[in-house]
Amino acid sequence: MQGLLLLNKPEGKTSFSAVAAVKRLAHEKKVGHTGTLDPMATGVLPIFLGRATALSGLLLDGDKRYIAGVKLGITTDTDDITGKVLTQNSVNVTDEQLQGALEHFVGKQEQIPPMYSAIKKDGVRLYALAREGKTVEITPRNIEIYGIELLSALENNTFVIDVHVSKGTYIRSLARDIGEYLGCGATLTSLERTYAAGFDIENCVKLDDLTPENISSYILSEETAVKHFREIGVTDKQAVRFCNGGQLGFDRIKITDIKDGELFRVKYGEKLLGIGIAECEKQWIAIKCILNYPEGEGR
Repeated sequence: MQGLLLLNKPEGKTSFSAVAAVKRLAHEKKVGHTGTLDPMATGVLPIFLGRATALSGLLLDGDKRYIAGVKLGITTDTDDITGKVLTQNSVNVTDEQLQGALEHFVGKQEQIPPMYSAIKKDGVRLYALAREGKTVEITPRNIEIYGIELLSALENNTFVIDVHVSKGTYIRSLARDIGEYLGCGATLTSLERTYAAGFDIENCVKLDDLTPENISSYILSEETAVKHFREIGVTDKQAVRFCNGGQLGFDRIKITDIKDGELFRVKYGEKLLGIGIAECEKQWIAIKCILNYPEGEGR
């Protein structure tokens, strides 16, 4: 089985366990996801099956949207409600002050990821160090928050936001930083990813709705995930050459204005053979990954 499954990850499951469940249902050994979600989070989790797993790393750079619940007056070691409470403070924040805080965090900025995260420090995951009681200096990341919309007025020190962010943004860190800005602390209480890799939550299927009998009906063509790449159509000989590891010279393809490092869909008729990457210095399209082979070719 090969293609793309748009999963609405349930709360309480890690992204890894969600992938494992899909692997069992699809009877497919090669399954992978793009864009990890915390166990407490729900929402859009694109999952690739078969040779399509080669596309997983190509979809990490896109922007994302979340609906997040935040509680003021409390801080935790994980920056979300599942962690150990570190401080509890009184809250004297008006809706106007909250709106001002949200506006403050819109734009390009540096953000310090949570200590409980999968980022590596000297080859060790930060969460592993945190569980050992160790603290280390965490390098800030350059991120951008494109917009934050307040979806609910402040009630019982809790509010809900719709936030649109760049890759690498931690919503737990955003909640923490909003609390620090307001002087009372804050932690994330809920999180739903509503958009990722070009897909909306409305396009996703719930894990509980999948069965071994129906899962194939939810598998989309892997090309759905890379439609935003420009297309290169190839001839019979070029198709064989590309799938056997050969490059496509710029002078033999009908594409102009090529940028170095640009990714392309390489197609033989209606079949997506794979993804090519432009190497302008060498004036060719090299192989990024192979997904399918021409009839009678490959394996």
